[in-house]
Amino acid sequence: MTITPTADIALDAREKTIGVGAFNVVQIEHAHAIVRGAEAAGRPVILQISENTARYHGSVEPIGLASIAVARAASVPVAVHLDHAESAGLVHEAVALGFTSVMFDAAKLPYDENVAATREITEYCRSRNVWVEAELGEVGGKDGAHAPGVRTDPDEARAFVAATGVDALAVAVGSSHAMLTRDAVLDFPLITRLRDAVRVPLVLHGSSGVGDTDLVRAIGAGMTKVNVSTHLNKAFTQAVRSHLEADPHVADPRKYLGPARDTVATEVARLLQVLSGGLGVRC
Repeated sequence: MTITPTADIALDAREKTIGVGAFNVVQIEHAHAIVRGAEAAGRPVILQISENTARYHGSVEPIGLASIAVARAASVPVAVHLDHAESAGLVHEAVALGFTSVMFDAAKLPYDENVAATREITEYCRSRNVWVEAELGEVGGKDGAHAPGVRTDPDEARAFVAATGVDALAVAVGSSHAMLTRDAVLDFPLITRLRDAVRVPLVLHGSSGVGDTDLVRAIGAGMTKVNVSTHLNKAFTQAVRSHLEADPHVADPRKYLGPARDTVATEVARLLQVLSGGLGVRC
């Protein structure tokens, strides 16, 4: 199967009021695990590569091309997405490699500068058939998730989407990046107001901190793209740790990375079923 445009996956999910899993790739084992999980679930999926991960690999090209190759070999629709890019140069590089979407993060800038920078990126990507996600509000660390003024305002979201022309909007509704526990408190009425305010899919960042029941509620309230990274990294690391503790003399990385990959694939399949509306699962 060829790589699938992110727009096709996300817009279909929005129309059906189900969620799309967007899972972060740190190394090639993640890409294989995510796609295997999607194939087991029979669901589309989005592979995400963050600016931090690109920096870890020296550039976006090595892990980006590997992820694109994995996506092309999949038996289900798979898109490849650049996550949290703050550099226009990195966006241009990802587009040239064949990424199907980018998330340009200028949320740290003052509003007017955010609009101007994001509009420039959107115009560049639209001419190349690449979908653009942006962020409005502050989906920061755990301590700031409930601070006054960090949540996304629906009226401002409407104006931002109109001014920038973005295809999707990540919004701050109570989740936080890099949470190790799944106890984030989401503002479901705000999600619905945001859904009604804009005509593009909404994106939930920090979804690792959200339990299964609340993920389903968030999708019902108006979320479409659901980003997960830390939760899968926890599962991966725990599987490696367990194997090394059981066999401290193992030297072949395949002996412990393989089981970790399998663990992540199983959890991806489970989460994709949750996001599609199935909830006979743990929180």
